[in-house]
Amino acid sequence: PVRDVVHAISNSQGQFFSDQTLMFVRDSYDHAVQVVENLDTYREILNSVMDLYLSQLSNKMNEVMKVLTVMSSIFIPLTFIAGIYGMNFEHMPELGWAISYPVGFWSLIGVVAIIMVIFMKSRKWL
Repeated sequence: PVRDVVHAISNSQGQFFSDQTLMFVRDSYDHAVQVVENLDTYREILNSVMDLYLSQLSNKMNEVMKVLTVMSSIFIPLTFIAGIYGMNFEHMPELGWAISYPVGFWSLIGVVAIIMVIFMKSRKWL
């Protein structure tokens, strides 16, 4: 708005103002145009910087989600096995063994965890 008013005044061809005043008004108009162009440039730069920041933030969040997904994928089968061994069954063959808990349960948990880690490394998820 100010730029348009100053432009209209500078094009008045000396009807209301002296030549020296018109020269000052034209100079002011040039400065106003330059300021508006600088503001547009800075606005575009700020938009680009904001897009870059949001992109980096999204990438970081994706990495965190990947780690959480891998960890939960490893622990879901282990939780299932622990849930089965936590039930009160009467006829489980391992219950009669003296070392069934350390050998049976923990070795099964270890084997499943190792298999899951090997599988995920083969897929390059880890």
